[in-house]
Amino acid sequence: MSAGRGDPGDPMAGFDTTIHAPHRLRICALLEGAGEAEFALVQKQLGLSASALSKHVTVLMDAGYAEQRKAVRDTRQRVWLRLTKQGHAAYQGHLAALRAIVEPPDPAP
Repeated sequence: MSAGRGDPGDPMAGFDTTIHAPHRLRICALLEGAGEAEFALVQKQLGLSASALSKHVTVLMDAGYAEQRKAVRDTRQRVWLRLTKQGHAAYQGHLAALRAIVEPPDPAP
């Protein structure tokens, strides 16, 4: 789902339109730092409705970037979210592409 094309050594090759949407970028950032987080916690941290978060998570899951785990906790079914290996790589590649956009290139020696 990455929008980057061309030379794999080009940091812009990692620019990913799936991750770039602001809420999905924030979801990836939260999950990258947390490893795994309960759906309700992600919802609260990002200030999203359950339906909006669910839609964004579905896009990430369809791309193979996120996965969910369901389990019973305190007699209620809970959902935990995490990035997949592919999701971690795509997120890191996207961050590198963003840095390439905003940071000036190193001056030639």
